[in-house]
Amino acid sequence: MSSPSKRRDMDVMKLMMSDYTVETINDGINEFNVEFHGPKESLYEGGVWKVRVELPDAYPYKSPSIGFLNKIYHPNVDEMSGSVCLDVINQSWSPMFDLLNVFEVFLPQLLLYPNPGDPLNADAAALMMNDKKQYEEKVKEYCERYAKKSNTIKAPNEESDDEEISEDEDSDRHSTFSEDNVAGDADP
Repeated sequence: MSSPSKRRDMDVMKLMMSDYTVETINDGINEFNVEFHGPKESLYEGGVWKVRVELPDAYPYKSPSIGFLNKIYHPNVDEMSGSVCLDVINQSWSPMFDLLNVFEVFLPQLLLYPNPGDPLNADAAALMMNDKKQYEEKVKEYCERYAKKSNTIKAPNEESDDEEISEDEDSDRHSTFSEDNVAGDADP
């Protein structure tokens, strides 16, 4: 059996060599952002999210930490922190899984088949169960507002030198990620 660090290196390289855009953080491979596209034929189709991945030292024996950096409206994703409630990552993780599984299977399945019975976003879960049409409209509104390619190009809190924007506009345009895994500011 290979060591956890070799497996980590191999999994990250496999992800980088796939169709995903991967941005390392602090030139390491324990933390990085992945550009994730909403699954085809779903409410999230056309959306592009930056997903933060943090690999624990014991990876692959311990699951990665996964969180959306830009906002997404979904019953199983905390709207403020971007944390994901996904059983296969949080409780049923196995070293047989790899990072490609997370982005090619687990996250697409989460978006295609939300579980309002185990919510991190109770408002989204209630809306999904009580008014499906309004829920779908809100998902599409969030995709349009927060999940466009232009929202994922810059790292959180990164500004270009040639743009002048107010703090209010800045908080609307960019999601933030802190040690508390904050996905963005609350809507007024």
